[in-house]
Amino acid sequence: MTRFIPPICLSAVAVRFALSLVLLTQLSATVAAADPPGRPNVVWIMSEDNSADYLRHFDPAGAPAPNIEALAAHGVTFDRAFSNAPVCSVARTTLITGCYAPRIGTQFHRRHVAMPMPEDLQMFPAYLRAAGYYTTNNSKEDYNAVKGSDVWSESSRKASWRNRPDASMPFFHVQTFADSHESRLHFSEAQMQEKTVTDPADVKLQDYFPDTPLFRYTRARYHDRMMKIDELVGGVIDQLREDEQLENTFVFYFGDHGGVLPRSKGYLYESGLHVPLVVRVPQRFQSLAARQLGSRTNGFVEFVDFGPTVLSLAGLEQPEGVDGKPFLGIDADPDKVDRRDETLGYADRFDEKYELVRSLRIGDFKYIRNFESFYPDGLQNNYRYKCLAYQQWRELFQQGKLTGAAKQFYEAKAPEALYDLAADPYEINNLASDPEHAQQLKMMRDQLDDRLKSLPDLSFVIEAVMVDEAINNPTVFGESHSGQITKYIDTVNLALLPSEQALPGIQAALDDADPWVRYWALVACSSLGEAAKPLIPAIEKFLVDVEPLVVMRAVEYLAVHSDIDTLPFLYRSLQRATNEPELLQMLNTIVFLHDFHGYEVDPDKFQFLPVLLPIDPKGEVIRRLQYLKGEI
Repeated sequence: MTRFIPPICLSAVAVRFALSLVLLTQLSATVAAADPPGRPNVVWIMSEDNSADYLRHFDPAGAPAPNIEALAAHGVTFDRAFSNAPVCSVARTTLITGCYAPRIGTQFHRRHVAMPMPEDLQMFPAYLRAAGYYTTNNSKEDYNAVKGSDVWSESSRKASWRNRPDASMPFFHVQTFADSHESRLHFSEAQMQEKTVTDPADVKLQDYFPDTPLFRYTRARYHDRMMKIDELVGGVIDQLREDEQLENTFVFYFGDHGGVLPRSKGYLYESGLHVPLVVRVPQRFQSLAARQLGSRTNGFVEFVDFGPTVLSLAGLEQPEGVDGKPFLGIDADPDKVDRRDETLGYADRFDEKYELVRSLRIGDFKYIRNFESFYPDGLQNNYRYKCLAYQQWRELFQQGKLTGAAKQFYEAKAPEALYDLAADPYEINNLASDPEHAQQLKMMRDQLDDRLKSLPDLSFVIEAVMVDEAINNPTVFGESHSGQITKYIDTVNLALLPSEQALPGIQAALDDADPWVRYWALVACSSLGEAAKPLIPAIEKFLVDVEPLVVMRAVEYLAVHSDIDTLPFLYRSLQRATNEPELLQMLNTIVFLHDFHGYEVDPDKFQFLPVLLPIDPKGEVIRRLQYLKGEI
């Protein structure tokens, strides 16, 4: 195959025109061959909840997957492909919109309300459908944005390209397989008697896990799940071959985010973000990839790029307002794609568990900003702890039997972390305090800071405010409040300074008229911990603040770092909650204080909660109450 390389002297317009001519030439050739479609088809095959390292194609310790490996042999392997979020709904919304979730208000997993799409922007399959594509989804959606009526020709368990009214129509099809989903590891002790195909003695456990028979069995069982996924991928390929569409179709196989053993799904470590991605390139449209078949690239691609890539393969213009950029097709230069080396990660609320975390990876360095670093990773999430391995990990911690990396999961984190992934792929050794890496740390800290402010990142408005004030147009709301968001970020980032520099700034922020500046100042105090104790007299005043969540942040600090009786103020704040996300965030604080600081609460005090607010009887607030009442 001859790779198209535009002459250096061509202008951007001329380059695009030349690329378009290549596409038209390719399309003309395909029309003449056995009635193939004039434009390529695209099929996405997604497996739920698996990071790249569970497949042998990406990691020698992974499971064999001959069908996925065959796709790669006839296409391209993207060794550095990343979900922007480590959980289903946020990741899938990022995929379908091409937008960073914190910019458009879709970053909360099990969202309280679905957010409208940004003005003049649609979910990308709508553009394909308008251009004559048959668009189908089988069948999981799980979007945090409001879906328009023109996105899918069909979205159901029966949806298939085979249902298109005209066999000459090009198609875009999404197939999701749940056989690797987190729930597949919710087995009982009795079910552990089932022998796995993979020998537990042969698996490689991550360095941060306790090496127990249960953890080994869990990983072995998951390898078996990945082999099942490979069979299902092969089934889709067989259907395309039967329909004589395989050589007209770009087939993407990827995980919908990382997972699924503990410390992966729900966390911004590589185990939660690094996904497998191979793209089978069809014979008739090989020029649109402009790569050798069987090749691999280390160029970074992330989920915001996937929708723009499909549009590029279809020869369609990129819509205004997306954040991603294509990595295949007429709009993608392979050399430039190979040089991409940056990806953004975001984690917010997962079910009932709140914690605001952002990450930036540049090459082999990874920077994580834990804005609520006092929350351990192991903070209770009911669904996570259905997994026996999670339960055993916590029991070992409570029994004092964990040391080293295995213990980190249940300890407070540093406000910022820097990892050298080449030397430390499991993100165990935080280099943020290493003087030799001070320059790298500052560069990545500043770059992430700039990115969050430029979005702007709506999480600093907090969910409880968003559902009241930003629901009509979150993107415009963010743009109109960008100055305030910048101030909130600057306030909470005071925790990154030495305490003698941080405390005067925090004191000034505590005196601010904006309650949310006070809120983030209190978060900074909890991140500083004991170093913020000189501010206790000032913090105590906020036990009667007008904003219940400001009160709760004061309770959060004082309950850990003082002898002040905060319970009356905590109960009073619960009674003053005005919406469900506000109440849920308060309960998050209570669970943290109860589980990690022995904070005793009276479950009977919560009996009034479902009465005073319209609460989803199957929602996240009820999950927290069930846990606090000992009902689960």
